[in-house]
Amino acid sequence: MAWALLILNTLGSTGAKTVLPLPRSVSQLVTMGSLMTAFVIALALNKHLRIRPSAYLLLLTALLGTSILSSADLQEGLGALFRCFRLTMFVSTLWLLTRWWDGGFAFVRYHIRTYAVVLASVAVGLVISPGKAMPEEYGGRLSGAIWPLTPPQIGQYAAVIAGLTLLLWFGRRTTWRSALVIVVPVLGLLMLTHTRTATLGLVAGLAVAFLSMMLTSARARKVFAWTVGVGGVAGVVLAGALQTWFLRGQSADNFSSLTGRAKVWDALLEAPRSTADYIFGVGLTDKSYDGLPIDNSWLAIYHEQGFVGIALVAAFLLTLVVVAVLRPPSLARACAIFLITYCISASYTEAGLGDASPYLLHLAVAASLLVRGVPQSDEQAFIPTKGADVRGAGA
Repeated sequence: MAWALLILNTLGSTGAKTVLPLPRSVSQLVTMGSLMTAFVIALALNKHLRIRPSAYLLLLTALLGTSILSSADLQEGLGALFRCFRLTMFVSTLWLLTRWWDGGFAFVRYHIRTYAVVLASVAVGLVISPGKAMPEEYGGRLSGAIWPLTPPQIGQYAAVIAGLTLLLWFGRRTTWRSALVIVVPVLGLLMLTHTRTATLGLVAGLAVAFLSMMLTSARARKVFAWTVGVGGVAGVVLAGALQTWFLRGQSADNFSSLTGRAKVWDALLEAPRSTADYIFGVGLTDKSYDGLPIDNSWLAIYHEQGFVGIALVAAFLLTLVVVAVLRPPSLARACAIFLITYCISASYTEAGLGDASPYLLHLAVAASLLVRGVPQSDEQAFIPTKGADVRGAGA
C-alpha cells in the first residue's frame, strides 16, 4: 500500500481534460495526501526505524540537502520550499521501506501491479470517451481521461512494466499467460501514445538486460538471437509504417529540434547566472523555463540544483551501474539493469531524476534488487520456483 501511494504521488496533477472535471486543487490534494499517508504507513510498519544502508538513498539525501540550500533564498518563491518538503517526505519514506529491500522481486511486483491499475484506468477512459482520451491538443496521442495523464507518462509506465514482465517471464517467475495479459495490452497503449522516448528506452533496456545474461544463460542467447532476427525482418517489412509512427506527422525542422525542446535548452544555457546559481542552482521549480517545459533531466538539475546536483545524480547512477556490473548474473540483476538503462536513456528528453518522480521509484526498485540477499548460484537464478513466485506478476 505504501509503494502504491508513492506511485500515486508521482502521477502528477496536470494533463488532458478528464471525463469528470477534476480541479487541479483536488488532484494535488490527492497526490500530496497519498505521500503523507505512505509515510505514515511506512513509519507505522517500521516504528523502530530499522533501515538498510543504501548508497543510492544516501546520495539522494545529499541531493535533497542541496535542493533545500538552493531553495532557501526563495528565488522560485514558496513553491520551491513546498517541493523540498515533498522531496523530504518522499526520500524519508524510501528510507523506511529499505527494511524490506532483500534482493527479491517483491517491489518489482508492487511496481507492475500498481502501474497496471493506472494503465487500466487509461484503457477504461479510452473506451468511455475516445475523444478525451486522444485529444487534438496532444496530436491525437493517448492521454488519461480518468486521471489527467500525459502521453509521455503513459508511455513510460507501459514501457517499464512491459519490460519487467517480459524479464519475469524469461526468468520463469511468471507464466506466459500472465505475461500476455499484461504485455500485449500495455504495448498497445504504448503504441497509441506515440512516445518515442519510452519505446527506445524499452528496447535499449531489454537489449542491455539480455546481454548481461548471455554469458550464463543459453535461453538468454536464444531469445536475444530470435529477437534480433525477427526484429530485423519486421523492421524491413514495416519500415514505412514505423517511420510514420516515429515522425508523428511532424515536419523535419520540428523533429530535428526534438519537438521544440532544443530551443528551450539553448535559452536555458544562454541565460545569465550568478556563481551561486551555477554551483547550487535556483531551487526546485515545476521543471519549466520561461513557461516552457525543460524536458531534460540534466538541464533541469543544472537549473535547479546546479553543478553540485549534476554531480550527485551522476554519482548515484554510476553507483547503481557499478554495483549491477559487480553482481553475479541473475534475473534480479537483469531487472535492475533494465530499469537503470531505461532511466538513463529517458533522461535526455524527460525530466525527473532530480526530484520526486517515477524515475526515482524505478531506480529505488533497481536498488532493492541489487541488495545482497540469500546467495544463489547462476543456475538457480533461472530455475522455476514453487508457490507465490510462479503465480506471476499478473496474479
